[in-house]
Amino acid sequence: MTTDSSAAITDKAPPRAVVSAAGLGLTFKTNDGDVTALSDVNLSISKGEFVSFIGPSGCGKTTFLRTIADLEQPTSGTLTINGQTPENARKDRAYGYVFQAPALYPQRTIEKNVALPLEIMGYNQAQQAERIQRTMELVNLSGFEKKYPRQLSGGMQQRASIARALAFDADLLLMDEPFGALDEIVRDHLNSELLKLWERTQKTICFVTHSIPEAVYLSTKIVVMSPRPGRVTDVIESTLPKDRPLDIRETPEFLAIAARVRDGLRAGHSYEETV
Repeated sequence: MTTDSSAAITDKAPPRAVVSAAGLGLTFKTNDGDVTALSDVNLSISKGEFVSFIGPSGCGKTTFLRTIADLEQPTSGTLTINGQTPENARKDRAYGYVFQAPALYPQRTIEKNVALPLEIMGYNQAQQAERIQRTMELVNLSGFEKKYPRQLSGGMQQRASIARALAFDADLLLMDEPFGALDEIVRDHLNSELLKLWERTQKTICFVTHSIPEAVYLSTKIVVMSPRPGRVTDVIESTLPKDRPLDIRETPEFLAIAARVRDGLRAGHSYEETV
């Protein structure tokens, strides 16, 4: 008696990780000697996750983001983006990058700033116009296309920076503390807007922050890192619902996750001990 082997297979293979690091290390050569920024980082990020990285200054959060973006090259271990090397992922435009500062060209209008990567990638005018309109709507900046960066508030400039990173529709969004320089009221608003954007686009987001409430509020997964050399000391899976009004930060569940993050940072040594 024969059986259909394909019908007998009921278990699906797990989805391939968008970002996968194994034994990752990075050591910089300096005039004062070697500086180890990352050491034995092991981490897997799946499609559609919102992952925040938190730790003390100098712990390697941004460095890890830069290795994903192929702006820095690891000196040990392996790192893959969608199953390929960071270099090939960069060439395939697999990610958008949002920096700490908006980094908008002052002589370009907002729509021309958003269009910049599309121009570089060879999109025609009709394609550019469609993508600009769509991404400006996503970040709630419709009507400001002809404005210049100096005519926008800091929060609006950062939203324009996010639109630029979204314009070519990469599945992975890398965000390096994009709201750190903004006041608390604007930051809260943009946190809420970012969650709505993530839900609409289903992007995979890697987000660097120094704020425990921000990390807990935004994330499906929180990666706690130690002082240099940066290591992953805890990975916290969030149990919060996807629908997160700002007042969820007062709930016992939210406070319990925040306490675990705080304990993880404390266990990884205090700031004073790293001086």
